[in-house]
Order: sequence, then structure tokens, then C-alpha cells
Amino acid sequence: MHEQLFIALIPSYEPDTRLIEIVSKLKSNDFSIIVVDDGSGTAYADIFQKVSKYANVISYPQNHGKGYALKIGLKYIFKHFSGKYTVVTMDSDGQHTIEDAKKVCMTSEESSQTLIVGSRKFDNNVPFRSMAGNTITRCVFSLVTGVKVWDTQSGLRAFDSSLIHKMCEIQGDRYEYEMNVLLSFAKQEIPIKEVEISTVYIDGNSSSHFNPLKDSFKIYYEILKFSASSFISFLIDYGLYSLFLLIMQLYDYKNLVIANVSARVISATVNYTLNRKFVFNSEEGVVNSASKYFILAIFILIGNTLVLKLLSEVLGINTYISKLLTEIIFFFISWTVQKFIIFAKHNRIK
Repeated sequence: MHEQLFIALIPSYEPDTRLIEIVSKLKSNDFSIIVVDDGSGTAYADIFQKVSKYANVISYPQNHGKGYALKIGLKYIFKHFSGKYTVVTMDSDGQHTIEDAKKVCMTSEESSQTLIVGSRKFDNNVPFRSMAGNTITRCVFSLVTGVKVWDTQSGLRAFDSSLIHKMCEIQGDRYEYEMNVLLSFAKQEIPIKEVEISTVYIDGNSSSHFNPLKDSFKIYYEILKFSASSFISFLIDYGLYSLFLLIMQLYDYKNLVIANVSARVISATVNYTLNRKFVFNSEEGVVNSASKYFILAIFILIGNTLVLKLLSEVLGINTYISKLLTEIIFFFISWTVQKFIIFAKHNRIK
């Protein structure tokens, strides 16, 4: 076995003959190749038979998704290869060139324990759904992690063997897996480096099995859960805040601080319970997570109240509109702290 080896890992579902051409070219460029047949069925057996002349093919009968296939392939690589090597993941539809695969691998050689992402530069020739999807995920990813990655949906990625354990432990069986890798690496402060590659779309990307609605939902599911929990808590908080103000007005007494604090205490209790059990599915002990959440709640309560008073009493904005603006600001603060500190999932390396 070579001291330095490039291994191409290709998950494939219902491929066409382009896959045969890809693996043939990879083989002629001295790549070792692992192709995972993600439950394509007997109709595609002939293609995978021809592919097996150039690559090791792993097959199973039921389709599980791209993330599942990638992790199956990585476990196979870890079991059957030793020494120093670099893995590059590629799509099976011909949208990644052999030259770019070599480029990200060589960059990985120079940057140990770093995820190398092949970054496409989008222009007017790119299909709208691909451009829109990348733009949205780029903004959300940057907002949530504070890390800037231009092409969050690129399937061309390279990394050295030291990262395989981490890659295998990351959750997600379908397209959300690749986003989860970026989120997990950003959280663990594992470097992510981008290398510009060619932008290739064949027949308007018609061969892609990516479902814009279903798979986008999976990618953003965790953020959507947090938003739903926050919205429920907001309704409780805003409803009680308004109710307390109305009751005070009946007695010719109005105190924003009392109304806001009372509503916040009740809504924070509901929010903690929902986030711990439903959103982040945390195994953190109640005492530990509740104490950290309590500190966050106190910070948000003080900050929330100060900002509310600033908007309402200093800037003269309507009290109900002030409350809405305040909640939007602290929504993003709360998400970041809960995601990465209070309910953080600590990955174990076996």
C-alpha cells in the first residue's frame, strides 16, 4: 500500500452510465475507489457490475439516504485501509471533475485535521433551485455558527483519516448529514477550508435526487424545532404580558417591569422544558442544564427588560411593537447559547 493514498468515496442511488466513466477515470489517476449502492435495486445491477471492474462496490437492498451511504463507506474504509490516506467524497452524476477531486485531496495533504470543501462559484448559468438553496443555507449556517462557508451544499469534500471517527458519529441519514457535518465541525472548531472548483450542472441538475421541500425540511429541522418552541413560549409570554398590562390598567396602575418579569418567568419554564425534551433531546442532567438555563434566563430577562424600556420609554415606540422587536433580538441570542452551551451534545471518539 502507498504511503499516501487517495480514496474516492461515491454514494450512488439509481445512477446512469456516467458513474462508469467517473470510476474509470479515477482508477486511471491512481485513486482507490469505494462505491456505495444505496439500494438502487436490480434494475441498476448491470451498471454496478461494470463499476466493480474499477471499484469496490458495497450494496444493500433498501435505500437509506446519502448520509447513511457515506457513513457505511467510511466504516468500510477505516476497516480495510491503514496508514496515512485522504478520503474525498464525490457525487455519482458527473458534476465533480477528476481534476477537482485531486485538487481537494492535495489541499487536504497540506492541511491535516481539516475539512476541505470544493466550493463552486455560482453564476447565472446555475439552476435557480441550486442557487437559491445554497444562498439560504449559506446565510443560515453563518448566522447559527458564525463560520462562513460559501458552498454549504457541495458534495466534493476531502479530509484525512484522522477525521473518520468524527464523520461516522454525526447524525443524519439523508441530505441533512452533509449540513450536520459542517455544523458539528464548526461547533468543535475543526477547521473548514474551501477550495474553488468548477461549477458543473448537467441537464439543469435533473439527475439530482434532492427534493427541495422534503430534504430542505430535514436540513433545517433542528432550527425549525427551536423556532416552534420559541414561538410557543413567545405566545405565552406575549399573551401574559398583554394580560397583565390590561389588568393593571383596570386598577389605574401600569408597570412594564412587573408585567414583563412575571410573563417571562412563566414562559421561560415552558421554554426550558420544551427545548430540553423536544428540541435538543438533551441527556444533560436537569440540575446542570437547568442551572445554566437559569443563568441565561436571568441574562435575557435583564437584557430583555432594558431593551424593552429603551425602545418603549426612551425611543417612544409603541409598547406592543417594542415587545415584538425585543423578542426577535433575544431569539437569536437564546438559540446560540442553548445550542452550543446549555444543551450541547458532546461527541465521543471511539
